[in-house]
Amino acid sequence: MKDTIGKVGQRAKIAAGLFWADYSVLGAQVKDLEAAGVDWLHIEVRDGKYMDFGMPRGGFDIIEGVRKSSSLEIEAQLQMVRPTFDTFNQLADLGVNLISLPIETTGEMIFQDITYIKEKLGLKVGVWAWQGCPASAFEQFIHPYVSIVEYECRAPFWVNPGASKSPHTIDQIVIETISRLHQMIAAAGMESRIELMEDGGLNAGNVADFIKVGMTVGEFSSPLLKGPEGGKDGKLIPGTGQIEAAVKKLRAVMDEASQRYRGENGLLKK
Repeated sequence: MKDTIGKVGQRAKIAAGLFWADYSVLGAQVKDLEAAGVDWLHIEVRDGKYMDFGMPRGGFDIIEGVRKSSSLEIEAQLQMVRPTFDTFNQLADLGVNLISLPIETTGEMIFQDITYIKEKLGLKVGVWAWQGCPASAFEQFIHPYVSIVEYECRAPFWVNPGASKSPHTIDQIVIETISRLHQMIAAAGMESRIELMEDGGLNAGNVADFIKVGMTVGEFSSPLLKGPEGGKDGKLIPGTGQIEAAVKKLRAVMDEASQRYRGENGLLKK
């Protein structure tokens, strides 16, 4: 099992989101992503209450299939209302490596949950929030038990984004918030041990702007799994080299930005 989450270096990382995966060939797509060199796999796990405009997705059966298809670390980003210890136990049994808790809906038990995931289950733990949650809400989570701080930009899902496009929209305030979160992490002396992720709307055209202000990992789904050259539903076809090409295109831009803005010690250049 590869161990990369929470080990911050010069190179910004790719968390491959599976939101746009073709679930009829999920295992093959996951294998292509791993072979192409993504750093870990990001799965949204919903309960049907949180974001209740649609059916739940990212269920335990999906995680089970992904675990059997990859040796990469798996992040379960919980989009749930008040997730329970039982949920954490099941995720651990399925082979998840990182559980990311939603700041807005985990409730007053959130630090109890962080402690349970870290101490009892021996897993990595993160926290995340949607755009609109102020940067100050993350302050108490700049903590040795937390491996990743994640900020997700807004997503007008009622708009058809089109082929190869993300449904997310990045506003300038998202870049400013990532910068502020980096400053908080650096001020606490944890820049080399806490990952800072932007989730949603990233692509080869804008990712350097985020690396410049301190992002250490980006979550990508649309740029890696769908495009105009895909099949009839726009999904890239495993075994054709399409997924590998998408990862390499993104990686080249991120590596160039990492060398420009990040030091070999994993710290942002002054």
